[in-house]
Amino acid sequence: MHNHIRSLRKAQQLTQAELAEAMGVSRNTINSIEVGRYVPSLPLALRLARFFGKPVEEVFDDSTP
Repeated sequence: MHNHIRSLRKAQQLTQAELAEAMGVSRNTINSIEVGRYVPSLPLALRLARFFGKPVEEVFDDSTP
């Protein structure tokens, strides 16, 4: 599943560690989400979307390019 976490995080000048702390997860979890190795749980996906002020559909894209 493609996502826009990295670009949203960088736009707010956050490190992976800072975002991880805000989400209550490890930096490694954020890294894994950003590179597509891990699809977050629904609650985490919703928290990420709310954190960035975006609908979850704008943060995560399940369509194939």
